[in-house]
Amino acid sequence: MADLGIKAGDKVLMVWSQPSAPTALKQFVEDLSAIVGADGKVSVENMERLLMSSHAASTFDWVLSCLLIDSSSIHSSDTLAEMVRVLKPGGKLILDEPITGADAQTIRTAEKLASALKLSGFMSVTEVRTTELSPEALSSLRTATGYQGNTLSRARVSASKPNFEVGASSQIKFSFGTKTSKPAEKPALDPNTVKMWTLSAVDINDDDVDLVDSDALLDEDDLKKPDPLSLKAPSCGEGAAKKKKACKNCTCGLAEELEQESGGKKKSNLPKSACGSCYLGDAFRCASCPYMGMPAFKPGEKIMLEKTTLTDA
Repeated sequence: MADLGIKAGDKVLMVWSQPSAPTALKQFVEDLSAIVGADGKVSVENMERLLMSSHAASTFDWVLSCLLIDSSSIHSSDTLAEMVRVLKPGGKLILDEPITGADAQTIRTAEKLASALKLSGFMSVTEVRTTELSPEALSSLRTATGYQGNTLSRARVSASKPNFEVGASSQIKFSFGTKTSKPAEKPALDPNTVKMWTLSAVDINDDDVDLVDSDALLDEDDLKKPDPLSLKAPSCGEGAAKKKKACKNCTCGLAEELEQESGGKKKSNLPKSACGSCYLGDAFRCASCPYMGMPAFKPGEKIMLEKTTLTDA
């Protein structure tokens, strides 16, 4: 009893199953009561009636199940879930259950028992020890389950409830931004250097401090407006066989110059009017005007004549 870790003031739920001798059960409960003392509590429940009990959630520090030497029972998933419910956060479970070395339908292996405990909500599942079943427990188990194998043994397993209530929720904060590294500390500056580059109001009125006028830094040549030709690149548009072409980001004015030249060529290709009134419409055109019958147009706009008109003319 002392190796379980139960101490004074703890609340313990003792779960027993058939067959269990009344004297052994009574002695076990009395020993538990002596350990927990007056500040503690020991409750006794039968395995078959555990699900019908009215214990409040998170009541007990310990749940001890089928620890009597002459008892044996298979813990169902509902029974394990009820044990998790009545345990306090961080509470512990100690149970004894028959296991088999081979897979069977009614008896679990040690691995499947640990898996069932974890699926019910327990953590830190540990197999404490494995012993042989007593003749009474073996006979009762075979009668209840119909298992007739010879690979049965009794395993004691300990587990604990997580340190939070079942179904509890908590907000998780995510930080998807890039974490900036901590900037390196700036090296300490020499006080004399800081003083050298610091100018106070007293220094401005001090005759011993030489201040340079910013206008004196420019001479007459710097104030003259540069010649646009001097701003052009040396090879910009040079060569007889080389076609003039402005740079992509032209700043010397060649792009504007080429644009004006191209605009002049386009205007020179426009048809010329003898009377200067062709664009006004038929009312202002001569009898032999090639634009006769055409709508009015803007001055300088190129008008495409139809082939029939050119032929008739």
